[in-house]
Amino acid sequence: MKKLVIIVVLAAIAAGAYFMLNKPKAPIAGVAAQETALIYDGEVIKIDAATRTVTLKNKDGESTIVAGPEVKNFAEIKVGDRFDVVYELAVAIELVKVKNPGTTSEQVTTSTTTAPQGDKPGMITTNTVTATASVEAIDTAKSTVSLKGPQGNIFKVKVQNPDLMKDIAVNDQVKVVYTEAIAAVVSAPAAKK
Repeated sequence: MKKLVIIVVLAAIAAGAYFMLNKPKAPIAGVAAQETALIYDGEVIKIDAATRTVTLKNKDGESTIVAGPEVKNFAEIKVGDRFDVVYELAVAIELVKVKNPGTTSEQVTTSTTTAPQGDKPGMITTNTVTATASVEAIDTAKSTVSLKGPQGNIFKVKVQNPDLMKDIAVNDQVKVVYTEAIAAVVSAPAAKK
């Protein structure tokens, strides 16, 4: 039986936000890219309130989650409820010159939102990385810009609106905003028709 601990997953996502900014796997698809993936979905089949343990079942088998004190509304979980973990990614490249050329910067912020009292448990953790990148190359024929991040990594961005490329040049610095979120949500089963 697999053990899933929500805290470990959220910490991994926070680390992933930082890592992904510095080592993108593929060109970012446009000035604004978005990706959503269902990481886990299952049905609640057993609840142990004393240990705050929930047993889930999906096509891969059974998993057990230990809900820490940060998981509010634990008492609202019922056998038969759905448990979903969803990952979302959004990247925005602002092809706008920054005010302090020559300086690189990076800022990481994390926020967590939980379900209101009385609702089914849910938590969304969002990580946002804002960084300054240097323009290394511009290919107007392919509508791509090569950027160098604060750690020295170079990545290509496909620009959806070529007009944004008119006001930038090689060696300019631009703003990059990378946001990802993970949501763990318990919901009542869908009504059967």
